[in-house]
Amino acid sequence: MDSFSKQNDSLEPSPNSLLHQGPLHARIERELRRMMAQEVYQHGALLPPELTLANRFGVSRATVRCAIMRLVDKGLLERKPGVGTRVRLMPGEPSLATWQSFSQEVRRHNIVAETYHQSVKRVPAPPHVASALQVAEDTALLQLDRVRGWDQVPVVHARTWFHPRLRIPETADFSKPLFPLIEELTGTVADSAREQMAAIIASAALAECLKTDLGEPLILRTHTIFDAGKRPMKFAELHYVSARYTLTMDLKRDSAAH
Repeated sequence: MDSFSKQNDSLEPSPNSLLHQGPLHARIERELRRMMAQEVYQHGALLPPELTLANRFGVSRATVRCAIMRLVDKGLLERKPGVGTRVRLMPGEPSLATWQSFSQEVRRHNIVAETYHQSVKRVPAPPHVASALQVAEDTALLQLDRVRGWDQVPVVHARTWFHPRLRIPETADFSKPLFPLIEELTGTVADSAREQMAAIIASAALAECLKTDLGEPLILRTHTIFDAGKRPMKFAELHYVSARYTLTMDLKRDSAAH
């Protein structure tokens, strides 16, 4: 561990080298992110006290505190009075091969999903949504928008469009997990899904609703859910703050491969 610490200490810039790298609090935030990536902090060790960090970076304690609080607001650090500050460990999704609702995914990690914003309305189907749901463009669709997360920290913005044949009412109780809700209301059971993922940056609108910075890296996950007859049931676009959530994929070697 001593050799590991020395190796990472050697990467710390001198205070003078920090003087020309942008706004002070942003520079310290970047240095804290580098520190947080070290293995010891990824396993629960407390960060050094604010005064120690201030001396190390050659800045005021107030500047260090400002940078720490920005990372707390982003859900990357957690502070406990009388204890200290540590990296906030995020649960990973079990597997894309075993998709579930967001509530069910995080419940596996003993976390209760929270909803910070929800809106339901009828909208004309955009071209890409119409194509995914196999309906004509401008077909009236029920659209559900939600911002969700846990511990008062937004993690995902989810926009879902439902196929009109399901006839889900706007008054449905969307506090319930979506798949059981659809089955309860329509008798239709989700059977399969088609997933796609991309890396994007947060637009102004997404940054505002997810309480993150403009240009913050996001994971865009789109999926189409099908019933047993291979008919599309719903299409969704989910924007995850990549620093707050991990998507995992389990792969297995093809037995026919040589």
